Amino acid sequence: MAQLDVQPKQRSPIWIWIVLAVVLLGVIFLLARGCNKSYQPTALKTTDVDSVGKNSTNNVDSAKTVATSQPDWESVDFDLARSSYNEVTDTAIAVRGNTKYTIYGLGENVLFAPNDSKLQGSADGRLQMIINSLNKRFKYAAIGVYGHTDSTGTTEQNRSLGAKRANAVTDWLVNKGGLAREMISVHSLGESQPIAENGSARGRQQNRSVEIVAFPRDTVKN
Repeated sequence: MAQLDVQPKQRSPIWIWIVLAVVLLGVIFLLARGCNKSYQPTALKTTDVDSVGKNSTNNVDSAKTVATSQPDWESVDFDLARSSYNEVTDTAIAVRGNTKYTIYGLGENVLFAPNDSKLQGSADGRLQMIINSLNKRFKYAAIGVYGHTDSTGTTEQNRSLGAKRANAVTDWLVNKGGLAREMISVHSLGESQPIAENGSARGRQQNRSVEIVAFPRDTVKN
């Protein structure tokens, strides 16, 4: 009778099964993570001033913050014809404007002592009258505050004085007038855009002023 040479079946090494198990668990983990991942939309850039909430910094409605797009601050014509608003009864406030913006002008002698950048106490009532007009006609508008001087002194000195006075008015509009600082853009023009001749005392006085310019929202280009 022939003898059969029967050998036992060889088993695969155990480490192969371990590797396969690890790979399988990794695949299951990745699939589960992909299925459970929540959708997170990209944040939208706010351009509508009515879509924002509260501004805790100034304790005012942050809808007063101007839109992302800004006016053309350098295009303002300060030599426009004078007009009037019923609520602006003080003749020291010069109101001028067109379809794009309105300018409220106050002379240096109304706001400041000579060669000074600290607001006088008498300025409060006039600035409050401007605030009342802004709230009535140009709520949430973008505001530009421009400091002007005459040509006396150097260009650098005049630009510095114009900046100090424009900032003093801006601080009042924020701290006492309730405007959000984000609404306001401050500019010092110094002697660069006179509205009268600097050759006479009267002309120089007219050129020493601070102008508050309101750009309504619908005139701000996106």
